[in-house]
Amino acid sequence: MEIALGLLIPFLGTTLGAACVFFLKNDLHRLVQKALLGFASGVMVAASVWSLLIPAISMAEQTMGKLAFIPAAAGFVIGIFFLLAMDKIIPHLHLHEEKPEGLPSRLGKTTMLVLAVTLHNIPEGMAVGVVFAGLLNGNDEITFAGAFALAVGIAIQNFPEGAIISLPLKSEGGSRWSAFWYGTASGIVEPIAAAVTIFLTGAISKCLPYILAFAAGAMIYVVVEELLPEASEGEHSDLGTIGFSAGFLIMMILDVALG
Repeated sequence: MEIALGLLIPFLGTTLGAACVFFLKNDLHRLVQKALLGFASGVMVAASVWSLLIPAISMAEQTMGKLAFIPAAAGFVIGIFFLLAMDKIIPHLHLHEEKPEGLPSRLGKTTMLVLAVTLHNIPEGMAVGVVFAGLLNGNDEITFAGAFALAVGIAIQNFPEGAIISLPLKSEGGSRWSAFWYGTASGIVEPIAAAVTIFLTGAISKCLPYILAFAAGAMIYVVVEELLPEASEGEHSDLGTIGFSAGFLIMMILDVALG
């Protein structure tokens, strides 16, 4: 029950963010979006380091000594190329962009906007799933509080993502409920990806350091490829920098204090 709750916490963050369509009349101001995108980036980078890469290296040290960086480096690189392939294959459209990315498709603009956020959420779901998988396997490098700290941190950064996807859909003429459901749907992939990751990690527990680093690489790809460029585009890029610093600091404190 506690594990199931932990997997659903990030999805709850997306849902609450999507619910902003019932309380806000207009789209989020562009400057607010910059700050929130920077904040989400900071949370994901801090989570990649403290919750994923450091535990991956610590686990490998027990058997590999000074070569403990190998599983972390290999998993990280594979995670980068996995998201790169997903980015090239899945048709999706980013906010404030006119040209979609991925393979040619006849999908509507709304669907491709949701798919863009869904791409972000896959590695986040995997990150939460692999940490809870380590907890289930009794790994000493992962604590129950630390796993929940990661889930809460991802939920915090999912809140603005839910709002950023649902509010523009309402502004473009969609109903509040339609925008809410689309925003919520963009986050459903997280608990699914988490559950699949737990299943796979349970079957190949010796690969846990690689999978932790894989999730880290995938999240870093999302941050560098999409979130930070959007946060720093145009004027007032310092808001994205401040948001990044705040997100990184909060996630670091959560992980160290609770982990």
